[in-house]
Amino acid sequence: MLDLSRDAASLTAALVDIPSASGQEGDLADAVEHALRGYGTLAVRRDGNVVLARTDLGRARRVVLAGHLDTVPVADNVPSRVEGERLYGCGASDMKSGLAVMLRAAHLVGTGALDPAVDLTWICYDCEEVEADRNGLGRLARERSGDLAGDLAILLEPTGGAVEGGCQGTLRAIVRTRGVRAHSARSWLGVNAIHAAAPVLAALNAYLPRTVTVDGLEYREGLNAVAIAGGVAGNIVPDACAVTVNHRFAPDRSVPDAVAHVREVFSGFEVEVTDSAPAARPGLDGTLAQAVVAAAGGEVRAKLGWTDVARFGELGVPALNFGPGDPNLAHKPEEHVSLPAVVAVERALVRFLGDGAGPLTSAP
Repeated sequence: MLDLSRDAASLTAALVDIPSASGQEGDLADAVEHALRGYGTLAVRRDGNVVLARTDLGRARRVVLAGHLDTVPVADNVPSRVEGERLYGCGASDMKSGLAVMLRAAHLVGTGALDPAVDLTWICYDCEEVEADRNGLGRLARERSGDLAGDLAILLEPTGGAVEGGCQGTLRAIVRTRGVRAHSARSWLGVNAIHAAAPVLAALNAYLPRTVTVDGLEYREGLNAVAIAGGVAGNIVPDACAVTVNHRFAPDRSVPDAVAHVREVFSGFEVEVTDSAPAARPGLDGTLAQAVVAAAGGEVRAKLGWTDVARFGELGVPALNFGPGDPNLAHKPEEHVSLPAVVAVERALVRFLGDGAGPLTSAP
C-alpha cells in the first residue's frame, strides 16, 4: 500500500522498497493504481503495467506528468536506507524520487489542496530502461497517442533540480569485417577478420565529436565502440568480427541524418543499424515551459542523454525533463538522492501548477 499523503521523501523510500526492475513492475503498478483510485476526482486507467490518471476540470490547457516505474536490476540496494540527508536505494535517483513528486501532486490535486491552473495527465509506465520496443510509453504513443496529448509534458527524469531541454538522439550499429577462416598454425592461408577491424577502431579513436548549440542549449555528441565480438577458438583465424558502436547525436540531426553520418564514418565497411531513437529539440519557448523554468529557479541546460521527451516531440507536444535525482548516480549500486532536492522539486512543481501556469481559465 502506498500512502500518497506522506511527504515526498518518505514516499520515495516507500517506492524504492517495492522492487520494480524492468519487466517486473507489476507490484509497483498495482500499488500506484490502487493509490490513485482513492481520489474520486481522478479518472484512472490501467493498460498493462502502465497506470494513467487525468483530471477534467475544463481548463484551457493540459500538462502531462510522466515517469517510468522500472529500474535497472537491484544490486543489493533494496530496501532503502537513509544516511543524513541522502536516501540510498535502487531507483532512488532514476527515478522513484521523480515518481514520488508526481504522485504527491496527484494527492494534492485529488484532495483539493491544490487547485491547478491546468488540467493534468499522469502517466506511470514500464520498461524504460530496456529495449525501445518494450517501452510502455512508446506503446501508448503507437496505439493510443491521444493519451499523450497536452500543451506541455514534463518528464520527472533525474536532472538535479534543473530544467533540461530536449534530448540527444541515439543510434546503435554493428560494423562488420569479414575474413577467411584457417588454422592458426597456417595463418597465411586465412584472413583475420579481427585484424581487419583495426581501421574501424582507428576511425573511432580519431573521431572528433561535434558540440552543437540548438535553441540556445549546448549538446555534445559522441561516437563510441560499446562492444566487440569475434573469434571461433584458440587455434582458428577468425572469419568474422563485429564492432558495436553507439552514436549520440544533437537535435539538429534526424535519425536518417545520423544513420548517414555513421555510414560515412565507416565507409567501405558493412554497417547494420540495430536500434535508434530520435532526438528532441528543447521546446522551451512556450509560455508553459517558461513558467516551469521560472518556478524551478531559472537554471536550464541541455539533456545529455536520451529520454522519452522524444516520444512527445514526435507527436508535436513540447516536453522537458525536470526531476530531483542526480543523473550521474543513476544505475550505480550506491545510487542515492538528496532528500532536500526531492522537497525542492515538489515545491517548484506545485508553484508551477498552482499559479505559474497562468490564471484559471475555462476551455472555450
